[in-house]
Parts: sequence; structure tokens; C-alpha cells
Amino acid sequence: MNYRKLSIWQLARAQSIAIHKMSLTLPKFELYETGSQIRRSSKSVRANIVEGTGRRRYPKEFIRFLIFSKSSQDETIDHLETLFETGSLTDEVLLKRLQKQGIQLGIQLAKFIEAVERRG
Repeated sequence: MNYRKLSIWQLARAQSIAIHKMSLTLPKFELYETGSQIRRSSKSVRANIVEGTGRRRYPKEFIRFLIFSKSSQDETIDHLETLFETGSLTDEVLLKRLQKQGIQLGIQLAKFIEAVERRG
């Protein structure tokens, strides 16, 4: 199984790139605060998919890393919403697009975790 072929990794990759680009448009004081946090959490989503896939021979380990990925995804959505609520992110269209992308990824991660648990 090549992680690059997984739709969850592809979505996580697209999200991390979009989040990274968005974070660079934030006010200067946010670049090193929530901007840094959201970049790290979004990159953690894809990194944990990669690491979990590398441990797929051990279903419990695979699931554990997928759960880390899902948790980082939830964190990313929370940071995104916080940035909007505090006025650091003012582009509501961008917010909605990133939220939609993030929610879709969260749903797919949850389904993938369930599928791996059933096979386990």
C-alpha cells in the first residue's frame, strides 16, 4: 500500500498546502502564534497517515496513527475557526472552503479508521 495513493493522504496534502498558504496571509503577530500551530497540526495530519501506513502490518499501530491524524485534523479545524472568530482570518469565503475541505477529510479519516478496525 503506497500512502500517496490513499485519498485521505491526498486530501491531507491538499489541506496542508492550503492552510500553509492561508497562514502566511495572517497578521504578523499570528504568524508565530496560531499561524504556526495550524501549520503544524495540518502537516501532522498527513505525516501521521504516512507513519501509520508504514506500520500497517500491525493493525493496532496503524489505527493508533490514524487516530492521531484524526485528532490533528480536529485541532486544525479548531485553529481555523479560532482565527476567524478573533478576526485574524477575515476572508469568510476562504474560511468556508477550508472548513468544507477539513470536514470532508475528517469524515474520510473516520471511515478509513473504521475499515481498518473491521479488517484488524
